[in-house]
Amino acid sequence: MIRVTLPRFGRFDAWRDAARDLARSRMPPERVAWADPDTPADLFGSEAAPPPGDHPVTATKDFLQLARQVASHSDPERWSLLYGALMRAQVDRTFLANPADPMLDRLTRMAKSVRRDIHKMHAFVRFHELPSEGPRRRFGAWFEPEHPVLEAAAPFFAKRFADMDWAIATPEGVATFTGGDIAYDPPGVRPDLPDDASHDLWQTYFANIFNPARIKTDAMRSEMPVKYWKNLPETRLIPEMLADAPRRVQAMRDAGATEAPAFAPRVTARVRLQPDDAVPDSLEQAAAQAARCTRCELCHAATQTVFGQGDPGSGLMIVGEVPGDQEDLAGKPFVGSAGQLLRQTMAEVGLDPGRAWLTNAVKHFRFTPRGKRRIHQTPDRSHVDRCRWWLDLERKFVAPRLTVAMGATAAYALTGNRATLTPRRGGIEPARDGAPVLITWHPSLILRLPDDRAPAALAELRGDLARAADMVA
Repeated sequence: MIRVTLPRFGRFDAWRDAARDLARSRMPPERVAWADPDTPADLFGSEAAPPPGDHPVTATKDFLQLARQVASHSDPERWSLLYGALMRAQVDRTFLANPADPMLDRLTRMAKSVRRDIHKMHAFVRFHELPSEGPRRRFGAWFEPEHPVLEAAAPFFAKRFADMDWAIATPEGVATFTGGDIAYDPPGVRPDLPDDASHDLWQTYFANIFNPARIKTDAMRSEMPVKYWKNLPETRLIPEMLADAPRRVQAMRDAGATEAPAFAPRVTARVRLQPDDAVPDSLEQAAAQAARCTRCELCHAATQTVFGQGDPGSGLMIVGEVPGDQEDLAGKPFVGSAGQLLRQTMAEVGLDPGRAWLTNAVKHFRFTPRGKRRIHQTPDRSHVDRCRWWLDLERKFVAPRLTVAMGATAAYALTGNRATLTPRRGGIEPARDGAPVLITWHPSLILRLPDDRAPAALAELRGDLARAADMVA
C-alpha cells in the first residue's frame, strides 16, 4: 500500500500533483492510501511511490472544478473517490457526462454540500473589532463550518474586506489577512473575542427589517440553520420578534388602506397574466401566443419574445441557443453578428437563409447588465425545458425533414442529450420526435475563438451546412 500524505492547506494542488504521477504509472486506486497530516501512521508501513510512468493522463476542466470542490468535503474517502474517478476517466470518459452514474452522483452531491457550506460561511461570519496598533483596523471571527472550507471561502473575505486586517478561526485552522495577503495556520484554542459596538447597530438594523407578516420558520431554519445561531448576535432577538409578530401584523392591517388606488389595476396587470396553455391551430397563432409567454422569469427582463421566422415549407429547421441583444430589440432571430455569419455561410454553400426556418431553443434574451451594455448569458436547463413547449409547436407545424442544432443548448433541447458537443459535432442524432438532427457549432462560438482556431471551426460549420443542403435538396 502506497501512502500519500497531503498537507493541511494547499491540499487540492498536492493531491492533483500526486494523483497525476500515480495515474501516469497506472497505479490501481486500491493500492493508494490518502492521508491527512493528523492521520496516524499505518501499522505495517507503506511502499515507496513508484517513479512516474509514461502513460498520458487527461482530465477535463469540468472534472477538475468538481474535484476542487470535493477536496473541501469532510468525507475521509474523498481523495480515494477522486483518484478512482480520475483513473476511470482515462478509459471511460463518458461516465462524467452521465448524472445517473453512482460515482459521479456521489461526487456531485459532495460538491453541492461544499458549495452550500461555503455560502453559509460567507453569510454567517460575524467579525469583532480588535485593538490595532497600525493605521488599518483589525477584526477577528470564529466560525464552525460543516466541512473544511476555510481555504476555499477565505478569498471572498479578502476581496470584500480588503481595507482591513482580519483573522477567521475555525476548527480546521486560522486564515489571517494582513496587508493584502492571506496566510493559513493550524488550528488553536478558540479565541475569546470582545464585545463589538457594531453588533448593537447590526441588531437594530436586523430588528427593523424584520417583516412579521412573512414568517416561515421552517424556511428560516433552512436558510439560517440553528447550529450557527450561537455565533450570530442577531439570533438572540428572534424569539422575542416571533412572539411579538401577531401584534405587529394586526397593527399593519389596521394601518393599511381600505381601498386600492386607481392605478393598481395597471400595475398588477402583468402580474395577473397567466401562461396560455391552449394548443394553437397554426404557426401564426403559436407566434401570437408566444408573444405573451410568461413560462419563465426571462420574460420580465427581455424586450420581447423572439419567435422563429422563415419558410415553414422548406423542410429545413435551424435551431440556435437564445436571442442576443440585437435579436431582442428587433424581435427577429439571427440578425446580430452571429446571425450575419450564419447567413453568409449558408449562402456560400447554396442555402438560401429565406428558405429555412430559423429559431432558437429559448425565445427570450438572457443577459447580465454591465453599465449600459447587456452581456449575453447561457440559459439554464430549466429555461430550455420550459421553452420546449414553443420549439415543439414549431416542429409540429414546420415538420422539418432535417434540423440543424447549433451549439450544446440547441442539441440538448432537440435530443435531450447533455453530452459534450465536440465528439458529436458533424453527427446525426434522433430528435425527441425521432426526426434527424445534425449537430454543429454555433456561429457565436466561432466569433469568440482565437484567430488560430476560428478558421478550422468555420470550415467545419460550412461543411455541416453543405451536408444539410444536400440532405434537403
